[in-house]
Amino acid sequence: MSYRDLIKAKLNIGQELLYLSMQDVLDTGITVNEVLELTEKAMIAYSSKNAEMPAKIGLHPQPDSLMHAMPAYLPEEMACGIKWGSNFPTNRERYPELPSTNCQIIYNDYETGLPLAFLDATWITEVRTPAVSLVATKYLANPDATTFGMFGCGIQGRAHVKMIEHVLPKLEKIYVYDLFESAMDQLIEQCQPHVRAKIVKASSCEEVAKSSEVIASAIPIHHTPHPIVKSEWISKGQTLITCDCHSVYEDEVYKKADIYTVDSEEQHRLLETYGYYPWGLPLIYAETGAVAGGHKPGRTSKDQLIVSNNVGMAVEDIIIARRVFDKALELEIGLKLPLWKRSK
Repeated sequence: MSYRDLIKAKLNIGQELLYLSMQDVLDTGITVNEVLELTEKAMIAYSSKNAEMPAKIGLHPQPDSLMHAMPAYLPEEMACGIKWGSNFPTNRERYPELPSTNCQIIYNDYETGLPLAFLDATWITEVRTPAVSLVATKYLANPDATTFGMFGCGIQGRAHVKMIEHVLPKLEKIYVYDLFESAMDQLIEQCQPHVRAKIVKASSCEEVAKSSEVIASAIPIHHTPHPIVKSEWISKGQTLITCDCHSVYEDEVYKKADIYTVDSEEQHRLLETYGYYPWGLPLIYAETGAVAGGHKPGRTSKDQLIVSNNVGMAVEDIIIARRVFDKALELEIGLKLPLWKRSK
């Protein structure tokens, strides 16, 4: 039985779609290991030219906010759709009762284009973003690292800290830093029970930079970067994994890296035209998925300074959306809604 026939056995394609709330998505029981596997598979597919994914476009209604339209099609997975994702850091002060990030996915039938599901993608975004960082860490960092640093202690920071030991199992200390002390306290409270390494509340970003072999960052992306980490604090042998363009480190850090990767060169070239890289992009060594796929070597020396800049790709969202959709149909989770009604 074909994939489409399996769907038709559970859903009347063209007449109805499946609505999945955030709780419905969680109830499908997709595991972190599944997310890691699917994320790496999607990154490799994209960098191997086995996926169709234009660079995401966006709107910016508030200062340093974004709303991105992210379509993707993975032929081998028979999966296509689009994510509409937003991040509004201004919500922290203007609407503190509301989250800063929210995302939705329309998942489509790859043969007809008709919608199959409308699902909340906030959790998918929350876990696939650190999963991308973990894929980069897996291939670019020293696997025996005992120290890890995290800039940004919001949703993404907490998810990174909870998941990082999947690829760095020998960690002893995790240093965290955020401009808001309450965010650091919340991260430690929520994450320490889930990790073996001791989480340390750093007194400054300098402490994180000087104490950590591998550092991830997930702070708001500023249209014009205001770096918080000085080049002199960064040393040879470190691995810097960013989700936030060039928001964290002084430009010299990126330019002096021995290896500099991005998830999608097309995406970052477009962001450069938007002004996100006012000092220009460094020489791009490879896409991160090309390293994961074995097309380019990763770390070859313990002394290399490596920076991996990944802002997230729709292929990662859509491949996970397919797994969520399939599990929801199998477990009969969600609400079936009519696509249209004939007028009387």
